[in-house]
Amino acid sequence: MEKVKEPVKGTDGRTLSITRLINAPVELVFEAWTKPDHIKHWWGPNGFTNTISKMDVKQGGEWVFTMHGPDGTDYPNTNVFVELVKNEKIVLRHVGPPIFELSATFKAQGKRTLISITSIFEKAEQLQAAIEAVKADIGLKQNVDRMEQYMYKLSAEAKHFLTREFNAPRELVYKAWTDADQFAKWWGPKDTGLNITRFELIPEGVCIYSMKFPGGNDVWGKFTYKEIVAPERLVFTSAFSDKDGNIQPMPFFPVWPLEILNIVEFAENNGKTIITMSGGPVNATAEEFEAYEEKKPMIQGGFKGTFDQFDEFLASIQK
Repeated sequence: MEKVKEPVKGTDGRTLSITRLINAPVELVFEAWTKPDHIKHWWGPNGFTNTISKMDVKQGGEWVFTMHGPDGTDYPNTNVFVELVKNEKIVLRHVGPPIFELSATFKAQGKRTLISITSIFEKAEQLQAAIEAVKADIGLKQNVDRMEQYMYKLSAEAKHFLTREFNAPRELVYKAWTDADQFAKWWGPKDTGLNITRFELIPEGVCIYSMKFPGGNDVWGKFTYKEIVAPERLVFTSAFSDKDGNIQPMPFFPVWPLEILNIVEFAENNGKTIITMSGGPVNATAEEFEAYEEKKPMIQGGFKGTFDQFDEFLASIQK
């Protein structure tokens, strides 16, 4: 199955569509679309929050909510459920303006879900205006990204990928993850050197770095920050890249996800800090998911070595 990296604009000029394989069972994905306590956490582009005043999940029922933009602007919305088939399909009509119909289909792929979303606008001019005014095409991709990130929070498979306690206060531990100079001194496998060329700790900001392995080989990588809640939580995607941050295939394995989601949570514990890491592939094919699952013990072993270095670094700065 081919991945869809960006929303596709239909040839009729009225349509946007995107497809994604989500690492969660279809029942859980469908629930995330139909329960107010779930959908309010991920609906909309990056930086948006939601207040839901009504969500009557039945054919003809209304979903009334207000999206709050990162700049404080409120966007009232009313959708009507046109069609509803549990765990299979949702069709919503946005009563506008702009007027459009959104169709989401859900197909079980083992423990995962293939979701396809299509928005058809009443007129091509309305879609073009939405793209120019609010970047509707980019917003659709960000919305699916946020859904995928939220599903990892809910999915049992993603929980407790790695947990470790560090003998340092949470603020100090968090700073070591978010200060470029400190981060460069401990991140990565043992016996590698890290050089950071770009560091932007903001939503959709990037960290671009190179690792020098024994023998002199340089490998470039990229983080893209998705959520920053100091000092509690960091969410970012990681990928191999070139020196300019263009994502590249993994140099070590022929089949591998291009991007991995990382959810890092920092919890206080009597002056110490417990770090829990979870996550997994994003926008991957079934084959890439399987390759990741097969290599997960190796990945966990690699993080153990990195966290050993982190332990030593924290001890050194507290002397």
